[in-house]
Amino acid sequence: MGSKAIVSVYLIVSLCAAILVTRGVAQMQNPQANPGLFPPGLVPVDLVKCWSSLFNVQGCVLAITTSFLSGKFENVEAACCKVFSTLDANCWPQMFPLNPFFPPLLKNNCARIVPKSPAHN
Repeated sequence: MGSKAIVSVYLIVSLCAAILVTRGVAQMQNPQANPGLFPPGLVPVDLVKCWSSLFNVQGCVLAITTSFLSGKFENVEAACCKVFSTLDANCWPQMFPLNPFFPPLLKNNCARIVPKSPAHN
């Protein structure tokens, strides 16, 4: 083999090793496992946890998505409103990053549908 071929093989092996090591390190890192990594109040919100309760009510995610896109809240039913009103307010900016005004509007609308739902302050 010529010196160019040896260098090429070495570069390909090095590149593959670098990709695999970087990928493995990225999978091992867990920001929630390092409590001192983020300042208080800036701990990342678990979006799966935020959305999971809404997925448990049939049609709730679709109704909220439709309301988000159309600005109309008539498709959101009482069961969905009950679940949405129990969501932690820290989830809202992560769930609806493009429209920070949507969660309070939906919560206020839900307060009319389900009177026991507290309105957003």
